[in-house]
Amino acid sequence: MSPSSSIAAEPGAVPAPDEHHEHHPSYLTDGTTVKSWLLTLDHKRIGVMYLIWVLLFFLVGGIYALIVRLELLTPGPTIIDAMTYNRAFTMHGVVMIFLFMIPAIPGAFGNFMLPLMLGAKDVAFPKLNLTSLYLLLGGAAIAIWGMINGGMDTGWTFYTPYSTHTTTTVAPILFGAFIIGFSSIATGLNFIVTTHTMRAPGITWFKLPLFVWAMYATACIQVLATPVLGLVLLLVVGEHLFHFGIFDPALGGDPVLFQHLFWFYSHPAVYIMVLPAFGVMSEVVAAFSRKNIFGYRAVAFSSLGIAFVGFFAWGHHMFVSGQSTFNAGVFAVLTMLVGVFTAIKVFNWVGTVYKGAVDFKTPFAYFCGFLYFTVFGGMTGVAFATSSLDVPWHDTYFVVAHFHFIMVGATIMAFMAAIHYWFPKMFGKMYHEGWGLVSAALIILGFNATFIPQFLLGNAGMPRRYYEYPERFQTLNVASTAGASLLAFGFLISAIYLTYALVYGRRAASNPWRSRGYEWLTESPPPTHNFVGPQPTYSEEPHFYVDPKKAEVPDAV
Repeated sequence: MSPSSSIAAEPGAVPAPDEHHEHHPSYLTDGTTVKSWLLTLDHKRIGVMYLIWVLLFFLVGGIYALIVRLELLTPGPTIIDAMTYNRAFTMHGVVMIFLFMIPAIPGAFGNFMLPLMLGAKDVAFPKLNLTSLYLLLGGAAIAIWGMINGGMDTGWTFYTPYSTHTTTTVAPILFGAFIIGFSSIATGLNFIVTTHTMRAPGITWFKLPLFVWAMYATACIQVLATPVLGLVLLLVVGEHLFHFGIFDPALGGDPVLFQHLFWFYSHPAVYIMVLPAFGVMSEVVAAFSRKNIFGYRAVAFSSLGIAFVGFFAWGHHMFVSGQSTFNAGVFAVLTMLVGVFTAIKVFNWVGTVYKGAVDFKTPFAYFCGFLYFTVFGGMTGVAFATSSLDVPWHDTYFVVAHFHFIMVGATIMAFMAAIHYWFPKMFGKMYHEGWGLVSAALIILGFNATFIPQFLLGNAGMPRRYYEYPERFQTLNVASTAGASLLAFGFLISAIYLTYALVYGRRAASNPWRSRGYEWLTESPPPTHNFVGPQPTYSEEPHFYVDPKKAEVPDAV
């Protein structure tokens, strides 16, 4: 009996590609000129280009972070002056949020995997897909031009009235972020229409992989919330250049209005970053626990719940802005409701691991780190939802540490898990597993070493964004900078072995993880049109492993 027929014979098993079929040319070799890549309409190539660019932006944002941490080694001036420091932490935030964390997983892995998981040959609007990439790069180019020609010193939140009066180059950087917003909207529209109209026969709504559910919820936020950000950024640019008086109290404006408009987008934007991470981890935990996902519908609906409630929780960023006690209480309750939906996911992920046949590979190591950062950061988020705690912690390093734990930590853990889990699918090569585990350990330890001291600094009263600080805070700042160095070293190791694997890595099997995910039903790397022959049909649910101790899913070559 062939491997594929043995899989089909198992009750509830998803058939794997025939081990003995002839390989067809992959999307990587179907046109090798620069033009064939730059003008491609293939969602997989667009996903790879997104991946390359967001990694470059991650490097830029990381360099800014290291500059900030080196400056804070001593209580006084260390390597840069105060204005350069302000520009450095501003550009660190702008680059990391708008050019890395928001587009990273949807742009790279959403574009690549969504059609494969739906059994489709491409996204609904391939030309719009390519346009979204170039909108991102166009906005980035304008923002980076502004960064080089004066920079910006407002912080990534661009708070008025300071952003309307500062002499730094506010307008080009905000206009660049405005253009990047169109990229986000285009991607969201594409994913929504693709999910509704291009599912293969047999893939009903409750047979969608959980990564697709997460991307669908994310796309809804992108389409509904991003226009508000575009509006408010244009208003700030107009205010800065022409002094309209919309946000300037000296001209009859209201700076708190800016905060309402900005956080109405930026709090849902938190879930644009983290919901895709939740989707990645739902795929990873099922594959490496060798077990059916626990509570599939609960995980799927909790993604939609987070997306919905996220639109009503923006006010917890404004507890010190003068809002009424009643309003603060309402926003606090709504914020805690988001924690309920997140806790549902955590409970179901742990239930999936429980009594599973865990295969502790690099993606699963990042899942463990992700679970820790999500729970730890989530608990501090519930604490922040309590106004009596939020007020003394407001604008301290406790906020910085909380944000990095729940948003950056969770997103980067998922991003790294996705790179390692789907590396064989995307490039047909295998990386060195030992180095992968070493790098994961260094990154997780480095992240803790960087931001746990910042929790302590914030609790002790050190304000964020300050260029100088009292000497009593130096020890914890030195510890945080040392942790950032360890974190950077972990990422450097990852960059080295993954680059080596691209060139010299051994050829991967079509399904090296023995996953039951739909995206593994084709070759690795996939052919140009994803599947050879007619569109496949799907009779079983995704993440279906039957008995985790006995089910055998052979490698498909």
